[in-house]
Amino acid sequence: MQDIRVIYMGTPDFSLKPLEALYENSNVVLVVTKKDAEVGRKKVLTPSPVKKWAVEHNIPVLTPDSLKKEYQSILDYEPDLIVTCAYGKILPKEILLYPKYKCVNIHASILPKYRGSAPIQWAILNGEKETGITLMYMDEGMDTGDIIDMVKCPIDDNDNVGTLHDKLSGLGSEILLKNLKDIITNNTKPIKQDNDKASYAPMIERDMEELDFNERCENIYNKIRAFSPWPLTKTNINGEEVKVVKAYYEKTKSIVNKLYVTKNSLGIGCTDGIIYLDIIKPIGKKEMPIKSYLNGKKELF
Repeated sequence: MQDIRVIYMGTPDFSLKPLEALYENSNVVLVVTKKDAEVGRKKVLTPSPVKKWAVEHNIPVLTPDSLKKEYQSILDYEPDLIVTCAYGKILPKEILLYPKYKCVNIHASILPKYRGSAPIQWAILNGEKETGITLMYMDEGMDTGDIIDMVKCPIDDNDNVGTLHDKLSGLGSEILLKNLKDIITNNTKPIKQDNDKASYAPMIERDMEELDFNERCENIYNKIRAFSPWPLTKTNINGEEVKVVKAYYEKTKSIVNKLYVTKNSLGIGCTDGIIYLDIIKPIGKKEMPIKSYLNGKKELF
């Protein structure tokens, strides 16, 4: 399969394992990714993880502003197959119709559930017990193409978006390799999605980070997991804003928003119990266990 000319489109860390698998099993002639972005407080212009990897492996990289206007620069590489994984842009018809073996996408959900840009986060937010990876042919919609293959993955109670991200990225690599030969021999048996069962996973916005303790323990706990290790939920402790990295809960009688503080623990009352903060990140400081935080907060006792 080394003579198959492949263009790979992806952006974040999630996209790296499938790219590595393709690199070992085909001829990756081009990587398409998003433009360098400003990162951190100092706003350092930083390439995407996929671009960084491609440059290190001497693969040409394009970062188009508009695929609709700049598609020809991509097609000039004459791809036999295009593979996308968390690229972040919808491909125009001109690109979709070009490759001999079509365009395929690796998506982190059991389609048609959780179409869109944040399927891992929303699966945890909604308390799902399993998710997965779907390999599909692409069309002009958002994650609406025919399904080539699917693999499911349990969501453990202690999974957060980081741990689930890593599990699914590995599965994305495996499902691509499993089906690559069938894709380039036109031996797949695609299945149409049932649009009546579709749900959507829109981008996570910064204004969603605030925790609301007028909710049930489980909902709050799921939100903390869905935002950890990035971008992290936040709350206020005695007027000080902190980010919540890890927590646990106890179902018991409590008063909503009341602080339950001991020498070693800090809980916040919600509608059916207490959320105990385990690891937090005060603004401008490093992550710390709650016991270390409390050592300097005698006024809370």
